[in-house]
Amino acid sequence: MAAEGTHNHQGNSGRVGHRIDLTLVKDVAYATRSEAQKLDIYLPARVDGPRPVILWIHPGGFHCGDKGGNASSPGAKFSILELVLPMLERGYSVVSTNYRLSGEAVFPAAVHDVKAAVRWIRTHASRYDFARDKIVAWGSSAGGYLATMLATTGGVEALEDLSMGNADPSSRIAAAVDWYGPVDFLLMDKHHAELGREAHVHEAGSPESRFMGAPIFKVRERCQAATPMTYIGKDSAPLYIQQGKGDLIIPYPQSMMLAEKLSAAIGSEHVVLNLVEKVGHADWGFFKPGNIHKIIDFLDRYIR
Repeated sequence: MAAEGTHNHQGNSGRVGHRIDLTLVKDVAYATRSEAQKLDIYLPARVDGPRPVILWIHPGGFHCGDKGGNASSPGAKFSILELVLPMLERGYSVVSTNYRLSGEAVFPAAVHDVKAAVRWIRTHASRYDFARDKIVAWGSSAGGYLATMLATTGGVEALEDLSMGNADPSSRIAAAVDWYGPVDFLLMDKHHAELGREAHVHEAGSPESRFMGAPIFKVRERCQAATPMTYIGKDSAPLYIQQGKGDLIIPYPQSMMLAEKLSAAIGSEHVVLNLVEKVGHADWGFFKPGNIHKIIDFLDRYIR
């Protein structure tokens, strides 16, 4: 059952800086196959016409974390209000979604789930004043991977489970933001080694191997099906990629590789690669309002 209420919060953006009266609709089921398939909706208390939607996809190494920012792993924690308020101030509504974690279901379950969430948004656009053709995805770490998969796999039937409901609408998105997400699991050890770091992604207990359901080098074909690099083409969505060069968890050459191939497919003007010096994985600086506004400037180009 969804719980709905209005909460008053003072916006903390220097650019906008006005008061936000926030309506929060919690734990809405976008599918019924798993208890994990729920989302939260953040809206201004007063909505004047359809608003574009940011689908937020949480971090957690595919095995922990949730839509509200709660996690046992420090890298999967985030302040949901610090993230959402600048987005609301800039005229977006926000849907924060859960997805099945690797302890429950392996690839492609999480991809099926975020696509189902997009279809749910479109199906319920009139109820929540969503602009049904102005949906963007934004994710952190594992969520960044899933946002990138949404950006590159529109129309790929093998990665869509329409039996979960809302089968008619498309799961395509207008643009996406990838915060330090992995891209190609099979190359992560190589990229770590190139940076002079220990490489453990191949091990059975790594987050990526657990997500794939087996050590990655034993399921190479499945890993090829799981990388957005396989699907990049002229119909891929614009993408903003941001990562710290001090990231010890996801080697930043992953982001470089993604940006290079995507730029070749859709044009470099539609791809931003922002590598930040001396910044690690899930640094709080990513969540600062100034950084969020900078990224929203990019998104505005595709939904305004």
